[in-house]
Amino acid sequence: MVDEVLGTGVSGLDEVLCGGLPRRRIYLLQGEPGVGKTTLGLQFLIEGVRRGERGLYVTLSETEEELTAVATSHGWTLDGFRVHPLSTPEEMFEAQKQNTLFYPAEVELNETIDRVMRLVDETRPVRIVFDSLSEMRLLAGESLRYRRQILALKQQFAGRNTTVLFLDDKTGNTGDSQLESLAHGVILLERVAPEFGAVRRRLEVVKLRGVDFLSGKHDFAIDRGGLRVFPRLAAAPGRTHYPREVLHSGVPALDAMLGGGIHRGTSTVLLGPAGTGKSSIAFQYARSAIKRGERVAWFAFDESLEVFAERNRNLGLELTPAQRDLLSIRQVDPAELSPGEFAAICRDQVERLDARVVVIDSLNGYLMAMPEERFLLLHMHELLTYLGQRGVSTFLPVTQHGLVGRMHAPVDMTYLSDCVLLLRFFEAGGRVRKAISVMKRRVGAHEDTIREFRTMATGIQVGEPLVGFRGVLTGTPEIDSAGLSHGGMK
Repeated sequence: MVDEVLGTGVSGLDEVLCGGLPRRRIYLLQGEPGVGKTTLGLQFLIEGVRRGERGLYVTLSETEEELTAVATSHGWTLDGFRVHPLSTPEEMFEAQKQNTLFYPAEVELNETIDRVMRLVDETRPVRIVFDSLSEMRLLAGESLRYRRQILALKQQFAGRNTTVLFLDDKTGNTGDSQLESLAHGVILLERVAPEFGAVRRRLEVVKLRGVDFLSGKHDFAIDRGGLRVFPRLAAAPGRTHYPREVLHSGVPALDAMLGGGIHRGTSTVLLGPAGTGKSSIAFQYARSAIKRGERVAWFAFDESLEVFAERNRNLGLELTPAQRDLLSIRQVDPAELSPGEFAAICRDQVERLDARVVVIDSLNGYLMAMPEERFLLLHMHELLTYLGQRGVSTFLPVTQHGLVGRMHAPVDMTYLSDCVLLLRFFEAGGRVRKAISVMKRRVGAHEDTIREFRTMATGIQVGEPLVGFRGVLTGTPEIDSAGLSHGGMK
């Protein structure tokens, strides 16, 4: 039984592999051209250099100059492991002219495999990257010969202290899975091009014999420094112990509506049309957490950092310099950031920086980051479950379409959340007013009243219950003879 693993050197990939790749086995890395196979192969060998292990890069498809250019673009060098191009175009052309008796495919493939094994015996590497099998498939000429030669190559590596990573761009593949059946493990890289925005890349461990791994597709990015894989949050550490306490907003009337406040580790959806004050309420809770000395992570999808600061300044919610150190705010471009990378950033804020409150403003912007809308709820379920298990309180403003009358949200998050606050515009006394109500609170009781809500220069104000109105939530209320004397704010 293999009980040792090799680290891949790729951020996040070892977590997906539950430690790394078992030693002395053959692995297949598949993906179309340009998806990042060569970069991952170089990272695999560079990690070996860091650990003091000999490495060998055998290439049939790229020259050493091309590999050097790839390494330089990431700030690496090829020092510490050997790069060996098997055949130059001139050598292959000369061999074809000299061979007149045998099929060129048989001669070239046999010579290629012989040269590989002589090179392995000479250098005795611990890690080998073979780039690429597409050329060997073309040399073989037919499927049966190709399979036999790959099987022979696998048997040649048996008994040697060598872990081999075969790269395959699947060009010329007839669609069979012969190579996958011979490999100990298969990793697939793929590119997804949305109609608008940056290309998304995903990684999947298709197979890994005898070893547990995190199944499914994981987003990854290629930056200067190589691949970064963002494991699904199902791989994150489990539940942690945290105090089951109630968090206060600093606005007594708002806390009273919520039966005292928001419980730590719960998620709150702030639902309403644009301009009703959803972000202001979320920031009120964030500011209260900061005053308690807790760190807050704020992700702004819909507004710039300048507008964010100006809005809070006008509400009298500006932070002191010391308090600003506890607020981590990031403006997010949904066209450039994949859902997996966003989840990884959230996880970093929680695990490394100990954020206790997370605000995603707004969920509409997060929805735009999704390659396919139907997966939003699955992503959010994983994210909210993870944050809840870590004792993080999450606030999710959701903008409904429309301003008054019948409205609907782009996605229904109410069943996933622990608490739902509903905000509405309504018209009364010749003015446009705002109303707030608590529609759901999973833990504990809450008020069933509808109160008037204002955002003013002195901060957030919540009035008395609007007992003199009917139909406030529709935007067209009816008022009784007593008028506003029955509730609201003068």
